[in-house]
Amino acid sequence: MLAGTATALLATSLGVAVSGAATAAPGGAALRTCTISTLPYPADTYRAEANAVDPTGRYVAGTALRVGEADNQYLLLFWDGQRVTEVEVPSMAEPVGINADGVVIGNGWAPGVGTGQPWIYRDGKLEQLPVLPSTGIFVTAINDAGDIVGYGSDIVPGEFVGLRWPAARPGTVEVLKAPANAQPVGITPNGTIVGYAGPFGDWTGWVRRPNGRIEALGVPGGGSTTVSAAAGHWAVGLVWLGGTSATKVRWDLRNGTYITLDQEIPFLADVNAKGVVVGGDRVGRGATSRVLPGGGDGVNIGGRSISDNGTIVGWHNADRATPVRWTGC
Repeated sequence: MLAGTATALLATSLGVAVSGAATAAPGGAALRTCTISTLPYPADTYRAEANAVDPTGRYVAGTALRVGEADNQYLLLFWDGQRVTEVEVPSMAEPVGINADGVVIGNGWAPGVGTGQPWIYRDGKLEQLPVLPSTGIFVTAINDAGDIVGYGSDIVPGEFVGLRWPAARPGTVEVLKAPANAQPVGITPNGTIVGYAGPFGDWTGWVRRPNGRIEALGVPGGGSTTVSAAAGHWAVGLVWLGGTSATKVRWDLRNGTYITLDQEIPFLADVNAKGVVVGGDRVGRGATSRVLPGGGDGVNIGGRSISDNGTIVGWHNADRATPVRWTGC
């Protein structure tokens, strides 16, 4: 178990800033009012941000840094509504996923070893996940059943290997049947897993069905393909169609069809079960997107994760990075 102590901080001890106004969609249709608010966080930290939100929008996980006279103190932050709990960790750690039960997964570093060490936070406890001999193990996603996926480096020498931590067998990790050099990045509620595989720069997308069947995930005539995230029956990623830049796409996992997303979205951070995409300072629906309140220059805000009800979390940087939540966008 990682060392840590937890203390609760009340939202009433911090101010909450709200801004935002309705904007017009193409064709003149009015969109909902979109607002940004600051999540409560420890006042003595140098910076803080929100990294992940659960599908219901209730639970959020993030990080903070407290600067000390001798050493920096890294913190994990866990929000339940407006109530935040801080947990001290011995080295830098980052949440990457959270499910509707508030179970959080993330990545860190094994003290004194320097290799990737994933962790899980549940019922107020932070614990290391089991690993296999490797040069680094990393988790990428968790579903509401509690199944976790990720990958390890050099389990097979010189390759990435897909991994799964099955909820039905707590305390175990298994090598996932997947293409060679596979990196799973998402797992849906029914156990469908998506990812990409292959040597650097020559990747192929894939989807693994609950029955173990593996299918290609790409675009006809497309080149190298990476997958970024999945939720419901959607997955998003990048496809190189020629030239030097990649095209952002969203696949329907039910039949493999795809659409091209608005290329103004800086990057694909997350997608929810309704197919809404967030990344950087934009949120996108299909071929259109809009700038999130506080954004516009692509620098001062970052949307990191989106729930099924449209709640988005990330960070905003005015004089320092702070954790924020967007609603109604």
